[in-house]
Amino acid sequence: RYEPTWGSLDARPLPAWFDEAKFGVFIHWGVFSVPSFGSEWFWWYWQKEKREPYVKFMEANYPPGFSYEDFGPLFTAEFFDPDQWADILKASGAKYVVLTSKHHEGFTLWGSKYSWNWNAVDVGPKRDLVAELAASVRNRTDLRFGLYHSLFEWFNPLFLEDATNAFKTRKFPTSKSLPELYEIVTKYQPEIIWSDGDGNAPDTYWNSTGFLAWLYNDSPVRDTVVTNDRWGVGSICTHGGFYTCSDRYNPGHLLPHKWENCMTVDRSSWGFRRDARLGDYLAIEDLVQQLAETVSCGGNLLMNVGPTHDGRIAVVFEERLRQVGAWLKVNGEAIYGTKPWRAQNDTVTPGVWYTFSPKEGKVNAIFLNWPVSGTLELGEPRAKLGETQVKLAGYKELLKWVALGEKGIVIALPQLTPQQLPCQWGWTLQLTDIN
Repeated sequence: RYEPTWGSLDARPLPAWFDEAKFGVFIHWGVFSVPSFGSEWFWWYWQKEKREPYVKFMEANYPPGFSYEDFGPLFTAEFFDPDQWADILKASGAKYVVLTSKHHEGFTLWGSKYSWNWNAVDVGPKRDLVAELAASVRNRTDLRFGLYHSLFEWFNPLFLEDATNAFKTRKFPTSKSLPELYEIVTKYQPEIIWSDGDGNAPDTYWNSTGFLAWLYNDSPVRDTVVTNDRWGVGSICTHGGFYTCSDRYNPGHLLPHKWENCMTVDRSSWGFRRDARLGDYLAIEDLVQQLAETVSCGGNLLMNVGPTHDGRIAVVFEERLRQVGAWLKVNGEAIYGTKPWRAQNDTVTPGVWYTFSPKEGKVNAIFLNWPVSGTLELGEPRAKLGETQVKLAGYKELLKWVALGEKGIVIALPQLTPQQLPCQWGWTLQLTDIN
C-alpha cells in the first residue's frame, strides 16, 4: 500500500498503457466558452486584472452590472452530441481524452453536490456533460477517459479566506476541492486525473498526498489511473505521476521521467475564441512535427481543442484532429508503443526524429521534409551490408541504400507523384537490422 508521502507515491510505477498511448486530446469547455473572447482566463483578466480589451469588450456588448455568473445560463450546449464528439476523437487516432470537469472559474460540468447552483445540471445545459461524454467515449471508442480538475477557484470566498490566512486554515479544500475529487473518481472512474491550479498553496494545504494515496490504494481506478504533477506549489516537474513541467512543454531532448506536452491547436488560448483568425491555429504540419518531436523524446502529446458554448467542436478543430488521425493510420507504428532510440534526432539532416519499436526491433526515422534530391542522408544509423532493410511506411517495396563508412546511410526514396505518396506532412522510414 502507498503511504501519503511523496517518497511512497512517487515510487508507484506508471501504468504501462499511458506510455504506450502517446497521443491524447484535451478539451477545455466551460462558462468561459460563452464570452469566448481572448482566453479561458476571461473572468480573471476582466474582473481582477481589468485588462483593457476585456473591459472594453464587456462595456461594448453587455449591459452595466452584468456579472460573470450571468454567463452561466448562456452556456447552453444545445448542439452537444457526445456520440459525434466520440467519433471525432476516435478518428483523430488519440488513445485518451481529458475533459475539463472544472476550470478555475469553479463551474462543474457535472451536477456536483459541492458546487450548488454553479454546475451544468443546475444552470445552463441542465445536463451532466461529464457523464454523457464518458458514456459515449466508452461505448464507441477504445480511448481512455480522463478528467482535468482545478484545485483552486479564483473568486471562491472560502479559498480567498484561506489565502488571506496564508493557508493556515483549510476551509476550501476540505469543503469543496477534495470532496469534488473523490466525487468525480467514484462517479466517473476516470483513468487520468489531470490536476491544475495550485493557487500558490502547498500540497499540504490541498492534502494532495492523502488524496493520491486513496486513489492508488482504494479507489475504483487504483490499478490503471495515471496522474500528473500539479498538486501544489513545488510539485510540478518533481512529484506525482507523469511530468508536465509547464504548458506547451517540448524540451527537444530525452527526459529521464515520463512526461507530457500539453499544447493547444489555437496558439494563444485553451478555450474557444470567436475572434480567432486562421493564422492563430497551428497547421497540420506543425502538429505532426510536435507529435514526432515529443514522442521521440519520450513524451506524450496532449493536443487541446476548445468547443463552443453551444457544444460544437469547431470545424477547424475537427479537421486538424481528423488530419492527425489520417497521418497516424499510415505512420502509427512509429508512434504507438514505441520507446526512445539512442538518438532522438538526426545529426546530419534536420527535421528527422527517431523512435524505436521494441517488438519488431525496428528503428523509425520520421522525416518532415521530402528531399528534392530524392535521397535522404541519415547520420545516426549504422547499417549492415546484406542485412539492413529500409521500408517507407505505406509503400510496399524495399528501398535501396548505401552505407556511409561506420555510421550513416543514404537512402534512395521512391520517385512518386503527390498522388502516389502514402501520406502527407511527414513520412516514416522503417529500418530493420541496424547495429
